[in-house]
Amino acid sequence: MGYPANGAADKPLKFLIYGRTGWIGGLLGELCRAQSIDFEYGSGRLENRSSLEADIAAVAPTHVFNAAGVTGRPNVDWCESHKVETIRTNVVGTLTLADVCRERGLVLINYATGCIFEYDQAHPLGSGIGFKEEDTPNFVGSFYSKTKAMVEELLKNYENVCTLRVRMPISSDLSNPRNFITKITRYEKVVNIPNSMTILDELLPISIEMAKRNLTGIWNFTNPGVVSHNEILEMYKEFMDPHFSWKNFTLEEQAKVIVAPRSNNELDASKLKKEFPELMSIKESLVKYVFEPNKKKTGA
Repeated sequence: MGYPANGAADKPLKFLIYGRTGWIGGLLGELCRAQSIDFEYGSGRLENRSSLEADIAAVAPTHVFNAAGVTGRPNVDWCESHKVETIRTNVVGTLTLADVCRERGLVLINYATGCIFEYDQAHPLGSGIGFKEEDTPNFVGSFYSKTKAMVEELLKNYENVCTLRVRMPISSDLSNPRNFITKITRYEKVVNIPNSMTILDELLPISIEMAKRNLTGIWNFTNPGVVSHNEILEMYKEFMDPHFSWKNFTLEEQAKVIVAPRSNNELDASKLKKEFPELMSIKESLVKYVFEPNKKKTGA
């Protein structure tokens, strides 16, 4: 059901976006420009309520997007040693923004994470049984994931929030160090585990459409199906670099070089697929949105 029930649909769209310097925040701005949607980036700090209220008063948005948050640099291990900073943004900041938006009858599209689950007996690796939106998070291996699971649970009480569980995001920009493909092509060794992932080129435009429809609640925001690290690297080799090679290592070996464990899971994307029947499977989307366009660029 859409929120709010008033006549906000009659107003021309205007988006207020948090996360100007972030990857998703930057891509959202580009998409708004391409679709001629009026938007502004928020200048307030998420944990500073009065600065958020000032942004909303100045911008008068129809919808608010939260693509701000701490994932850590160079990776989520940073959060293990910066717990208060992580809480300040990921917990206090996100809840404050949701609360301010609710007071003003605004839908908040919140880019969250699906890295709050891990394969278990009820959802075994390779079974095709994915975690659903209503499932309780079972992965607390990293402090980052722990804070994200807490926030998701609290945000369930906010009827104005649309929580999008993003996983291992991938885009057609293979030079971006945040891109999952770019990351694994640069690693000395990779694990090889099937996972749900999010192709931003396909899914970010869908998130704008979700705002237009005033959709709320939790959504597994991944392409249907799973893909393994090796399958992606095989595609990379086929489309981008026939001489590319890589080495695998086990989860036990990986554990020796990272501070916090990483989440591996399959999310059930059938709710999103039902709302957007055109949504492609992860492997189809990789070819269409990532590898084909890059192959053309290289003239391979």
